[in-house]
Amino acid sequence: MTLTIRNIVPIIKANWIGQNDVAIIDYISIDSRSLQNDENTLFFALSGPNHDGHQYIEELISKGTQYFVVTRIPEDVKEKGNFLVVENTLEALQKFAAYYRSLFDFPIIGITGSNGKTIIKEWLNFLLSPDYNIIRSPKSYNSQVGVPLSILGIKEKHNLGIFEAGISTTNEMEKLQKIIQPTIGILSNIGSAHDEGFQSVAEKIKEKLKLFTSVKVLILNKNKSISAFVNPKIKTFSWCSDDKSADVYITKKNTDELTVLCVTYQEDTFTITIPFHDQASIENAIHCMMVMLYFGYNQKVIQTRMAQLYPVEMRLKVKNGINNTTIIDDSYSSDFQSLKIALDFLENQKQHKKKTVILSDIFQSGLNNEELYSQVSQLIISNKINRVIGVGETISQYKNKFINCIAFKNIDDFITSFENLNFENETILIKGARDFHFEEIVSMLEEKTHETVLEINLNAISHNLNFYKSKLAPKTKMMVMVKAFGYGNGGFEIAKLLEHHKVDYLGVAFADEGISLKSAGITVPIMVLNPESTSFSALIQHQLEPEIYSIKGLKAFLKIAEQKKLKYFPIHIKLDTGMHRLGFEEENLTELIQTLKGNETVQIKSILSHMATSDDLKHDAFSKSQIALFEKLSSQLQTSLNIKPIRHILNTSGITNYPEAQYDMVRLGIGLYGISNDYEEQKELENVGTLKSIISQIRTIEKGESVGYGRRFIAEKETIIATIPIGYADGIRRSWGHGVGYVVINNIQAKIIGSICMDMLMVDVTNIDCKEGQTVIVFGENPTVNFMAKQLNTIPYEILTSISQRVKRVFFRE
Repeated sequence: MTLTIRNIVPIIKANWIGQNDVAIIDYISIDSRSLQNDENTLFFALSGPNHDGHQYIEELISKGTQYFVVTRIPEDVKEKGNFLVVENTLEALQKFAAYYRSLFDFPIIGITGSNGKTIIKEWLNFLLSPDYNIIRSPKSYNSQVGVPLSILGIKEKHNLGIFEAGISTTNEMEKLQKIIQPTIGILSNIGSAHDEGFQSVAEKIKEKLKLFTSVKVLILNKNKSISAFVNPKIKTFSWCSDDKSADVYITKKNTDELTVLCVTYQEDTFTITIPFHDQASIENAIHCMMVMLYFGYNQKVIQTRMAQLYPVEMRLKVKNGINNTTIIDDSYSSDFQSLKIALDFLENQKQHKKKTVILSDIFQSGLNNEELYSQVSQLIISNKINRVIGVGETISQYKNKFINCIAFKNIDDFITSFENLNFENETILIKGARDFHFEEIVSMLEEKTHETVLEINLNAISHNLNFYKSKLAPKTKMMVMVKAFGYGNGGFEIAKLLEHHKVDYLGVAFADEGISLKSAGITVPIMVLNPESTSFSALIQHQLEPEIYSIKGLKAFLKIAEQKKLKYFPIHIKLDTGMHRLGFEEENLTELIQTLKGNETVQIKSILSHMATSDDLKHDAFSKSQIALFEKLSSQLQTSLNIKPIRHILNTSGITNYPEAQYDMVRLGIGLYGISNDYEEQKELENVGTLKSIISQIRTIEKGESVGYGRRFIAEKETIIATIPIGYADGIRRSWGHGVGYVVINNIQAKIIGSICMDMLMVDVTNIDCKEGQTVIVFGENPTVNFMAKQLNTIPYEILTSISQRVKRVFFRE
């Protein structure tokens, strides 16, 4: 469907200021960092508390983007671009999406609820795709921004839509309803998610039900507390397990891994077997079955397809691969919309200049194959992919549309040729539809390490970053600390994400950490907090910026800088205002000023100090004395040297407790990783790292038998124990054992018994239904790192940074 600027102007009620209003628009963008932006892109400059899309317009123009929806035209781009000026760019995006949705007339399923939306959407896509050409929300695009972007993916050949809608407070759902305009509604469930945004459960229910004001039918679990709020004019199609007056009555029977549903519908009773036994999966599957019943599917088709349901992987994962490769695992879906997202993520997380995409046939694009693979080829080109490896009958037919493409008709042919494909020193996106079993490719490419992993949630890092950004004045810059391997979470991957978010500075402890990041392609300025004089030459070579904290260190750096004939090389002056660790004290200032005065070899980029007690308001007077001394000394430096550098003293807790001392920049550390010592603030942060392992072996011991070194545990009765392959060599302190700590299996705490070994620990699972190979949570949401630190009489920093490098880090984005 072709739309021109001239078409769009009245839709979003814009004031047009430009040269070419007949230009065709075929891509809508809100992300200035996407390599998919081109001359046919319409960029919506969205603004929020932590970002302003207008500031990236000049950069976009330089890269070829010409058309922008804005609330104002920045001075530096007037006469350079074409602008649609509106009062609110987000509302304009939503209006445009609502209009675009109105151009299509086919069934649209709208899903909302507290949990299960994405799983229901993906399962419905699997169950119905043999009969429909489906457009659905990519990933979890269910927000005020995500929904309109999802809708704008509709093409003429689609004949069924499945979109999810998520809200966090009141007055949001009405906007999403106008955009999705669902004809069929599904209310998954009402849980505790986002409770803080509503005054009561009733208010939350009423808000969610606004999605269904114009549906032809609403599918839901019959429940008195919800039914009371449903408009009686809306036709419902209900199910229930304890109320036979529902349209569909269901009872269930669980076996080891399966659930058998006994379904009574229209005086007919039949059974359905699904490969799950947890309550959430059962409810999600029932909602999907209800849609199939509503669509008139016969029992045999429902039974056959429901039996094939599978766990939904909703995350893009970053893993270490063989031969110095990085793997981005998106091996369970292949559609055009999610390919765009995956390619953006690839650019965001690439660790090598060379980029390879392994891609299966693409389904349900709404385009004919000729047009589809032409557009896929353009995506590949715009994202500067070096090599494409296609797997599938269809993509093999269109391999000539790609530059440097090898194609295989099936995964067996790929596996046969694997050794000749020479994967090394590259970032590899693995993107395939579930039927192609690309998890086998992931397994072949993934670096083999032991089964304990630290999963890092990149969404949570973004959330925590934005939470602290929201506390800052608009012009306050942010340095983020990624020292000590990102507080144990991972260095490069987190640095790359922070670069994507356009933070102003990164901070590392030593030069080798900074060199590693620079060598991997990080371009954000990096400050080295503890540079050793022996590293100064390497530091200069890699354009790292040293913190200078002594006259001796300054003179040593100046000597090397002068030998290299440097001009205005950036340095950072550290003042000691009471921490008494590193820094110039007040009596050193005269010599410091004399040494620097008139010197053009270096430039004082910033002046900083470090607070000792910003996290403890019992020492408020001391903290304020540090701030006052910093003001005095830094002002003296500024005046004496006639400079205006960046000033910064606040760390994570300082951002919260001393907002008046933000100066020009703050330094975010442990807060980025979801840790705060403030109870209220901790509730606002999201957990970043989850340490997981598995059960290696389960055994039963008799009364009087012992477990582990030193026989520190003696069974008082018959006891079932599980051995977990993680120990103190992985960073789990021995003092966490012997009944002090626990792991979580099946959401139940399993006490650690006996001594923690170098590579293993043992837990009591007598009262837990579990089996070998099952996942074990060592820390994350429960137990939290804060809890572990408190029990062990230490600090969260020590827990996080102690996790061994032999523990594989897996980075993922929901």
